[in-house]
Amino acid sequence: MPGGAAHDERLWPGPLGWFLAVAGAGLLAIAFVPVHPGLAAGVGAVALAGTLTFAVLSSPRVRVQDGELTAGRARIPLALLGDARALDRDETRAALGPGLDARAYVCLRAWAGTAVRVEVRDPQDPTPYWLVSTRRPAELAAALGGAGHALGG
Repeated sequence: MPGGAAHDERLWPGPLGWFLAVAGAGLLAIAFVPVHPGLAAGVGAVALAGTLTFAVLSSPRVRVQDGELTAGRARIPLALLGDARALDRDETRAALGPGLDARAYVCLRAWAGTAVRVEVRDPQDPTPYWLVSTRRPAELAAALGGAGHALGG
Protein backbone atom coordinates (compact mmCIF):
# COMPACT_ATOMS: atom_id res chain seq x y z
CA MET A 1 0.00 0.00 0.00
CA PRO A 2 1.20 3.57 -0.66
CA GLY A 3 3.06 5.12 2.25
CA GLY A 4 2.80 1.96 4.36
CA ALA A 5 -0.98 2.19 4.67
CA ALA A 6 -2.80 -0.91 5.89
CA HIS A 7 -5.70 0.07 3.60
CA ASP A 8 -5.84 2.84 1.00
CA GLU A 9 -8.58 3.32 -1.54
CA ARG A 10 -10.14 6.19 -3.46
CA LEU A 11 -13.89 5.90 -4.02
CA TRP A 12 -13.88 6.82 -7.71
CA PRO A 13 -17.15 6.76 -9.63
CA GLY A 14 -17.86 3.52 -11.45
CA PRO A 15 -17.83 3.13 -15.24
CA LEU A 16 -21.43 4.36 -15.48
CA GLY A 17 -20.54 7.56 -13.63
CA TRP A 18 -17.65 8.32 -15.98
CA PHE A 19 -19.84 7.53 -19.00
CA LEU A 20 -22.59 9.86 -17.76
CA ALA A 21 -20.07 12.68 -17.26
CA VAL A 22 -18.84 12.35 -20.85
CA ALA A 23 -22.35 11.86 -22.25
CA GLY A 24 -23.72 14.88 -20.38
CA ALA A 25 -20.95 17.11 -21.71
CA GLY A 26 -21.57 15.75 -25.22
CA LEU A 27 -25.31 16.44 -24.99
CA LEU A 28 -24.63 19.97 -23.78
CA ALA A 29 -22.28 20.51 -26.72
CA ILE A 30 -24.89 19.20 -29.16
CA ALA A 31 -27.43 21.67 -27.75
CA PHE A 32 -25.12 24.55 -28.72
CA VAL A 33 -24.42 23.36 -32.29
CA PRO A 34 -27.33 25.41 -33.75
CA VAL A 35 -25.88 28.54 -32.13
CA HIS A 36 -22.32 28.05 -33.38
CA PRO A 37 -20.21 24.90 -33.82
CA GLY A 38 -17.15 26.52 -32.24
CA LEU A 39 -19.18 27.58 -29.23
CA ALA A 40 -20.58 24.06 -28.98
CA ALA A 41 -17.08 22.59 -28.89
CA GLY A 42 -15.97 25.08 -26.24
CA VAL A 43 -19.04 24.53 -24.06
CA GLY A 44 -18.63 20.76 -24.36
CA ALA A 45 -14.93 20.94 -23.42
CA VAL A 46 -15.59 23.19 -20.42
CA ALA A 47 -18.51 21.01 -19.27
CA LEU A 48 -16.38 17.86 -19.59
CA ALA A 49 -13.45 19.41 -17.72
CA GLY A 50 -15.75 20.70 -14.98
CA THR A 51 -17.60 17.40 -14.59
CA LEU A 52 -14.42 15.33 -14.48
CA THR A 53 -12.79 17.76 -12.03
CA PHE A 54 -15.84 17.54 -9.77
CA ALA A 55 -15.80 13.74 -9.94
CA VAL A 56 -12.13 13.61 -8.97
CA LEU A 57 -12.39 16.18 -6.18
CA SER A 58 -15.53 14.65 -4.67
CA SER A 59 -14.14 11.11 -4.54
CA PRO A 60 -13.16 10.52 -0.91
CA ARG A 61 -10.16 8.55 0.18
CA VAL A 62 -10.55 5.77 2.74
CA ARG A 63 -7.31 4.95 4.50
CA VAL A 64 -5.97 3.17 7.57
CA GLN A 65 -2.50 4.51 8.20
CA ASP A 66 -0.33 5.84 11.01
CA GLY A 67 -2.76 4.79 13.73
CA GLU A 68 -5.86 6.43 12.30
CA LEU A 69 -8.82 5.83 10.03
CA THR A 70 -9.45 8.51 7.43
CA ALA A 71 -12.75 8.59 5.54
CA GLY A 72 -13.07 11.64 3.34
CA ARG A 73 -12.10 14.66 5.44
CA ALA A 74 -12.81 12.96 8.77
CA ARG A 75 -10.14 11.22 10.84
CA ILE A 76 -10.27 9.19 14.01
CA PRO A 77 -7.49 7.44 15.94
CA LEU A 78 -7.69 3.65 15.82
CA ALA A 79 -7.39 3.60 19.59
CA LEU A 80 -10.90 5.10 19.80
CA LEU A 81 -12.46 2.45 17.56
CA GLY A 82 -14.08 -0.81 18.52
CA ASP A 83 -15.35 -3.68 16.41
CA ALA A 84 -15.26 -3.36 12.63
CA ARG A 85 -17.71 -5.32 10.50
CA ALA A 86 -17.71 -5.73 6.72
CA LEU A 87 -21.18 -5.28 5.22
CA ASP A 88 -22.38 -6.76 1.93
CA ARG A 89 -24.79 -4.88 -0.37
CA ASP A 90 -27.96 -5.94 1.45
CA GLU A 91 -26.49 -5.22 4.88
CA THR A 92 -25.25 -1.83 3.69
CA ARG A 93 -28.70 -0.98 2.33
CA ALA A 94 -30.29 -1.95 5.66
CA ALA A 95 -27.66 -0.04 7.64
CA LEU A 96 -28.36 3.10 5.61
CA GLY A 97 -32.13 2.71 5.89
CA PRO A 98 -34.02 1.56 8.93
CA GLY A 99 -30.86 0.60 10.80
CA LEU A 100 -29.19 4.02 10.58
CA ASP A 101 -28.57 5.94 13.79
CA ALA A 102 -28.84 9.67 12.97
CA ARG A 103 -25.76 10.34 15.12
CA ALA A 104 -23.53 8.04 13.02
CA TYR A 105 -20.79 9.42 10.80
CA VAL A 106 -21.46 8.30 7.24
CA CYS A 107 -18.98 8.51 4.37
CA LEU A 108 -21.19 7.22 1.57
CA ARG A 109 -20.80 6.88 -2.16
CA ALA A 110 -23.71 5.16 -3.89
CA TRP A 111 -21.50 3.58 -6.53
CA ALA A 112 -19.59 1.66 -3.85
CA GLY A 113 -22.38 -0.66 -2.75
CA THR A 114 -20.62 -2.19 0.24
CA ALA A 115 -19.40 -0.68 3.49
CA VAL A 116 -17.74 -1.21 6.85
CA ARG A 117 -19.37 -0.32 10.15
CA VAL A 118 -16.90 0.45 12.92
CA GLU A 119 -17.92 1.23 16.49
CA VAL A 120 -16.63 4.38 18.21
CA ARG A 121 -15.54 3.80 21.81
CA ASP A 122 -14.80 7.39 22.79
CA PRO A 123 -17.06 8.27 25.75
CA GLN A 124 -16.81 11.97 24.85
CA ASP A 125 -17.91 11.42 21.24
CA PRO A 126 -21.67 11.25 20.66
CA THR A 127 -21.06 9.38 17.39
CA PRO A 128 -21.88 5.70 18.05
CA TYR A 129 -20.23 4.36 14.88
CA TRP A 130 -18.83 5.18 11.46
CA LEU A 131 -20.37 3.73 8.31
CA VAL A 132 -17.82 3.94 5.52
CA SER A 133 -18.39 3.00 1.88
CA THR A 134 -15.72 0.80 0.36
CA ARG A 135 -15.36 -1.51 -2.60
CA ARG A 136 -13.16 -3.79 -0.47
CA PRO A 137 -15.03 -4.19 2.84
CA ALA A 138 -13.21 -7.33 3.98
CA GLU A 139 -9.82 -5.65 3.47
CA LEU A 140 -10.87 -2.49 5.32
CA ALA A 141 -12.35 -4.47 8.21
CA ALA A 142 -9.19 -6.59 8.38
CA ALA A 143 -7.01 -3.45 8.40
CA LEU A 144 -9.05 -2.10 11.29
CA GLY A 145 -9.01 -5.47 13.03
CA GLY A 146 -5.29 -5.81 12.45
CA ALA A 147 -4.83 -2.72 14.56
CA GLY A 148 -5.98 -4.67 17.59
CA HIS A 149 -9.75 -4.53 17.13
CA ALA A 150 -11.97 -7.60 16.90
CA LEU A 151 -14.02 -8.08 13.77
CA GLY A 152 -17.75 -8.33 14.11
CA GLY A 153 -19.73 -11.35 12.88
